[in-house]
Amino acid sequence: MSRPIDRRRFIADASIATVGFAGVMARPAAAIADETGGNPPVIDTHLHCFAGADDSRFPYHPRGPYQPEYSATPQRLLKLMDGAGVDYAVVVHPEPYQDDHRYLDYCLEVGGRRLKGTCLFFADRPGSVDKMAPLVKKHEGRILTARIHAYAPERLPPFGKPELRRLWKTAADLGLALQLHFQPRYAPGFEPLIREFSDTTVVIDHLGRPFQGTPEEHAVVVGWSQYPNTIMKVSALPSQDSYPHRDIGPVIKQLTDAYGAERMIYGGGFNSEATAESYRGYRERAASYLTHLSETERGQIFGGTAARLYQFS
Repeated sequence: MSRPIDRRRFIADASIATVGFAGVMARPAAAIADETGGNPPVIDTHLHCFAGADDSRFPYHPRGPYQPEYSATPQRLLKLMDGAGVDYAVVVHPEPYQDDHRYLDYCLEVGGRRLKGTCLFFADRPGSVDKMAPLVKKHEGRILTARIHAYAPERLPPFGKPELRRLWKTAADLGLALQLHFQPRYAPGFEPLIREFSDTTVVIDHLGRPFQGTPEEHAVVVGWSQYPNTIMKVSALPSQDSYPHRDIGPVIKQLTDAYGAERMIYGGGFNSEATAESYRGYRERAASYLTHLSETERGQIFGGTAARLYQFS
C-alpha cells in the first residue's frame, strides 16, 4: 500500500527507494534538488486534456456531464510547458470520458517521461472498478492516483456503502493515492475511509473548494490536516470578482498553516485558450498568495512535494 506523508518522512534520508508512493516519499528533498541542478522541478499536478468533439478516435462518454467542443491536446500542453517553465505535469483524466481511458493512454504516449496521469472509475457501476488494475499495470509508474467526485447530487459516490470502500481498497492495494474532488458539504462522507486507510495517501483537489460551501463546512477539510496521509492541492484559484466575492488569500494562509508546505502541491493554468504567458501567470498568481513562506517552502509546493509524490525526477 501507499504510505502517508508526514514531516519526518519528508526530511528523513532514505537508503532504498521502493515502488509506489512509499519509496518516493522517503526520498529527501535534497535528492530532488541534486537531480535538477539545485532547485526542485516545477510540476503542474492538475490539468485536463481533450481531443475535442471532432476527433472520432476519442469519443466522449454518453454519461459525461459536459462535452467540450474545443481540444486541449498533449502536444499543445508540452509546448506551453516549455514556454512557461513547467518541467512535468499530471493529466487528470476528465469526466467527459468517464472510465474510458483511451485518451489518457494517448496523452501518456505523447508525453513520455514528462507526463503522468490520474484515473477515474466508479464505485456504483458494475465492472468499472475491475478495469482499474489492468490500466494501472499497463502504465506502470505512470498512473498514481484514482479520482473520486462528489459535487453533483445526482452523481455522488455511494457514501457509507461497501462499493465505495471496495474502490478505495482497490486503489490502495495498487499503490495509488485517492484524489478527492468535492464540495465541502460532502467531506464527512470521505472521512471514515481516510481514517481506515491511514497508509493510503489522499490528495484534496482545489483547496477543498472553500467557496462552494460555508466556512463551517470547509473547516472539516482544514481539520483533515490532523491525518498525516492527506495532501492539499493549491489549484482552481477562485477570483474575488466572482461570487461569493471573498479573498482566497486568508484561506490559503489557513491551509498552509494547517498542512505545511511539505504536504501541499500546485496545479492549474492550462486550458484550450492558455498561452505560455498566461500559464506562467497563473503560477505567479498562486505564488502571490504564498509570500509568507520561505523560498524553500514555495519550492516544495511548486514541485518538490509533487516530485516525490508522483515519482518525477
